[in-house]
Amino acid sequence: MRWTIKPKPEQDKIDLLVKELKVDALVAELLLQRGIDSYEKAKKFFRPELTDLHDPFLMKDMGVAVSRIEKAIADNENILVFGDYDVDGTSSVALVSSYLLTYYPNVATYIPDRYNEGYGVSYLGIDFAHDNDFSLIIALDCGVKAIEKVVYAKAKNIDFIICDHHRPGATLPDAVAVLDPKRDDCSYPYDELCGCGVGFKLIQALSSRKGETINDLIPYLDLVATAIGADIVPMTGENRVLAYFGLQVINTDPRIGFKAIIDQLNKNQLTITDVVFIIAPRINAAGRMKHGQHAVNLLVETDMERAREFAKEIEQFNTDRRGLDQEITQEALLQIAANEEQERFTSVVYDASWHKGVIGIVASRLTETYYRPTLVFTKSGEKLAASARSVKGFDVYNALQGCSDCIEQFGGHKYAAGLTLLEEQYETFKAQFEKVVAETIDPNLLTPEIRVDALIDFKQISPKLLRIINQFAPFGPGNMTPVFMAESLRDTGYAKAVGQTEDHLKVSVKQHGIGPIGGIGFKLGSKLSVVKNKRPFAAVFTLDENEWQGTVSLQLKLKDLK
Repeated sequence: MRWTIKPKPEQDKIDLLVKELKVDALVAELLLQRGIDSYEKAKKFFRPELTDLHDPFLMKDMGVAVSRIEKAIADNENILVFGDYDVDGTSSVALVSSYLLTYYPNVATYIPDRYNEGYGVSYLGIDFAHDNDFSLIIALDCGVKAIEKVVYAKAKNIDFIICDHHRPGATLPDAVAVLDPKRDDCSYPYDELCGCGVGFKLIQALSSRKGETINDLIPYLDLVATAIGADIVPMTGENRVLAYFGLQVINTDPRIGFKAIIDQLNKNQLTITDVVFIIAPRINAAGRMKHGQHAVNLLVETDMERAREFAKEIEQFNTDRRGLDQEITQEALLQIAANEEQERFTSVVYDASWHKGVIGIVASRLTETYYRPTLVFTKSGEKLAASARSVKGFDVYNALQGCSDCIEQFGGHKYAAGLTLLEEQYETFKAQFEKVVAETIDPNLLTPEIRVDALIDFKQISPKLLRIINQFAPFGPGNMTPVFMAESLRDTGYAKAVGQTEDHLKVSVKQHGIGPIGGIGFKLGSKLSVVKNKRPFAAVFTLDENEWQGTVSLQLKLKDLK
């Protein structure tokens, strides 16, 4: 691991914030790193308000989109709400459809089949709309590149409203409206919304035309917060406001579908991390193992008994997904190990039998192990389909663009993408992808980096500091949990490897006689030798609470030791 200490903000700025906010210098330093340099900004950060959200009509095409939906309702048209099969897509579909259904009955939902239709807007979905007399499709979390498909729909007298957050291509689809804050000609003040966030802006615009206020939309924020967490978009600006209030809904009055999932867990207060690692994988498992419509059914259900049935079914999908994911990861690791004759900058693996629903997770696991841009391929109909994952700081989407002459179709983000290609192109693509990455990646990026917010002494660590840091939540990209580094630490003699296979490290440490403070390092069991015999060491960690037999104490959540 590379430890990179963030540059310390200018001292006069720290002093000013200390004076304005009456906080200590360490807290001022952490706030300045997050762009918070005034009382006003600190107030918005610590006390988000729904009134901080932007006017949805600032988004390009929003007025046209709202007018088209109002016309559809006035003319009694059938509206199809279409979205992708991942968490962002299914949450978006549940959000927009359940909102419209509160005042208009002719609304149905459609999630494409991961295996027969693949990602995004599909010809099969348009045919379904045509066969069932839908004249308006609202596409969520997809569609900004569906140029030919929108033309196909138009020929069948079907209009499209696209709500997307992916990067558009050079040309936009000829839809009635394309709501995407990443459009070059869109001056919306915040361009990091997820698909469900764009869907929320649409219902915010619709509701304002009906004289409703933002408070009327609070019950929908549990969906938005889940999509924000699952899609790993920046936890800044509008996303942080939506996630902050969405978490409150999840913890106080969640929709029936979420309640059915949460009731199966032994958890009281859920953080955004719990949403990402507990709720999101279960919603995702439906589209991975069976069909994304199962997730939508759960998220819109209003009867508790039926929701419990759906949640039980989804729990089973998730269990099956876990087993498959472990099995395929092992096979992929063996494949990489067998082909490591020379130093490589990428990992590209393929097996026709691998389950398409879990290749994205496998790609993430391989990236964790080998830490380099990774692609996992499987057979999908006549073609090969792959999930791509990247390392921090490297844009895999751009790298795929550099290989576009041997790709059929691709889309995604900087760190995660998907693609299809013809089987005969596989070896050519593999060589080209390696070449593009080798020529463009900074070799330093192939060593995982821990970004350290600040150096800290044990005398600065207190329950009060942890209370303030907890108010920085919800955490996510752009607002990560503060990471500290402390030097001259010594274990008090209690260090041991713990866990069934002794994978984890438990310590009790002092610094210059101050302490002891307990610490836990997950997957750091192999570092026991670093702290043995009371040798001095440095550590990077976050601050955490440990509850044991009713006693709550501060602990260090160790990330690495040297």
